[in-house]
Amino acid sequence: MARKTTCPISRAQFRSQAKPVVVKIGDLPLQAEVKEFSTGSLGWYLNGKTTIDVGGVPVSVQIGMNMTIVGSKELPEDAPVAAEAVSAVA
Repeated sequence: MARKTTCPISRAQFRSQAKPVVVKIGDLPLQAEVKEFSTGSLGWYLNGKTTIDVGGVPVSVQIGMNMTIVGSKELPEDAPVAAEAVSAVA
């Protein structure tokens, strides 16, 4: 059985340092936004619509793309913030 890949960053690092990623589809640059998926995985998400030429005929396409960091689902959840720290900030 293959060994699982471990994620090289923490959730906190991802939240503070991940930036949107530009993806080019045809001639159209689109921006995939930073996302924490409901599954617990971390990555980027993109959706939209564009037109692509197929043999001289423009066809409308819908775009849906997830880019998931391998192993991120298994990262431990961040420790909850203590009540004192929350009230000290407020």
